[in-house]
Amino acid sequence: MVSVASLKRSTALVFAALLLFIWAICPGAAQPQTQLVWYGQSAFKLVTPAGHVLFIDPWLLNPVNKNGKNDLAQVDKADLILISHGHFDHVGQAGEIARRTGAKLVTTLDLGNALARYGGFPKDQMSYQTLGNFGGVLSFFDGEVKVALVPAVHSSHVNGKDIGATGDDEYHWGGAPAGFVIVVKGGPTIYHTGDTDLFGDMRYVPQFGKIDLMLACIGDHFTMGPARAAEAVALVDPAKVVPMHYGTFVPLMTGTPEQFASELKQRKLDGKLLLLRVGVPMTF
Repeated sequence: MVSVASLKRSTALVFAALLLFIWAICPGAAQPQTQLVWYGQSAFKLVTPAGHVLFIDPWLLNPVNKNGKNDLAQVDKADLILISHGHFDHVGQAGEIARRTGAKLVTTLDLGNALARYGGFPKDQMSYQTLGNFGGVLSFFDGEVKVALVPAVHSSHVNGKDIGATGDDEYHWGGAPAGFVIVVKGGPTIYHTGDTDLFGDMRYVPQFGKIDLMLACIGDHFTMGPARAAEAVALVDPAKVVPMHYGTFVPLMTGTPEQFASELKQRKLDGKLLLLRVGVPMTF
């Protein structure tokens, strides 16, 4: 005769096996995630569900990233480096990362040419497949990542001495500044504004796909400040917005996340605010 205790144990084992089977076949089970790390200023690392690594405006050695030297030393993989414009606080350590990893450059055609000539970026790690212009969509990794270059209202130049690439301290034209709309298959759609002011055409960005995450400059002086950034959020209407490009050039850059939060609240957009901590990964 089978005991009650034995029967309970058997039932529990069968139930556990059934749960494991359901978990294994469920389409949403254990799906790979997208990871985003902010390094301060406008520098980010994006890791796709398939494990591809993108760096955006990789100034890892900026003043608010106290772990910058270690972060840079630990970079052992990069597939793409996206640079919005030519200023040193956005080019950052792109050349060093590229030489170490073989990463390809994604930016405008004009900036790519300037970085190859004056900025120390390996020329053989850029091509018409990775360089584009506004309105164009670049596709990578069999479509896992698509990058659309969009305008930004700012300036752009390349100075080899500024970025430690050469001793050349002349300023060379870096083409028109850009932002990026990055679509990750099985992940989020991210709008990195680059350095910019508020401009009306931002309203057209979400017409070609809902923005899950907007990375918006808020520092003022060199870019839009908190109030104008909040208006940009109203135009783009992302699910979430992360403030960036603040706190580095003090006292010139006066915009703060607290001011940005207040401006969003005035516009009933405060539910969209998402604050990232430097060096702490966020997963989707």
